[in-house]
Amino acid sequence: GKLKVQVFPGGTLGSDVQTVSAVQGGTVEMTVLNSGILAAQVKEFAIYDFPFLFANAAEADAVVDGPFGKGLHAKLGERGIVGLGYWELGFRNITNSRRPVNKVEDLSGLKLRVIPNPINIDWVKALDANPTPLAFPELYAALEQKAVDGQENPVSVILANKFAEVQKHLVLTNHQYNPQSVIVSKRFWDTLSPADKQILQDASNEAGKYQRQVSRELAATQLGDLKKAGMQVTELPAAEQAKLRDKMKPVIDKYAGSVGENTVKDLMAELAKVRK
Repeated sequence: GKLKVQVFPGGTLGSDVQTVSAVQGGTVEMTVLNSGILAAQVKEFAIYDFPFLFANAAEADAVVDGPFGKGLHAKLGERGIVGLGYWELGFRNITNSRRPVNKVEDLSGLKLRVIPNPINIDWVKALDANPTPLAFPELYAALEQKAVDGQENPVSVILANKFAEVQKHLVLTNHQYNPQSVIVSKRFWDTLSPADKQILQDASNEAGKYQRQVSRELAATQLGDLKKAGMQVTELPAAEQAKLRDKMKPVIDKYAGSVGENTVKDLMAELAKVRK
């Protein structure tokens, strides 16, 4: 082929923050990372960390693939980055060692590990649970020693890190969706001919569809693996999911100012179209 891609997996080129900087400088030509990380470059990307934005994968796809998602990627241009499209890490779910969660009130009082950032602390508080910010490498030991009751992550992460050994209950809350941005260094992009740019864009579009399809198929089989490992899995009825979303509204309102009221309005307008 005309363009050859060399892959450096598992953070071998540095942390996410270092990699974004390297993309801006042109020493790394392309990377894929959680879209929320790009909030350090364009503040509006922090909206992707908002809880309970998307009820399902179809809603997430409509937003990231539509004018909203493309518009956010377009803002990266002035930061030396070109956004080609979106992959996914997927939906996050809650596990705990104390009790099954069949309704929102069952989360009350649980000590939940969260990613150390303000919005995560606030949404856990909104559920009357107790947020405990912890770095990920410390999490397994904290669960094992019962320093925390539970945690939240995508099914793939729960399985890969053997949390079923120290967590009995998994509730499919789908409370946060993590899109991943495929980004290219503008310095590199500007050296490409229009035809080569199109090749790269087309390949990114195709890869994005395939990655999400595989990610979703895998999540279904991984859920089965967690059940085999002894986890009890519950799903919240639609009325309870609606209750969860209502509890998140004050948290979203609190952080709406920092990403811009118009950004929130635009995203909600896109969602309203899908939910018709």
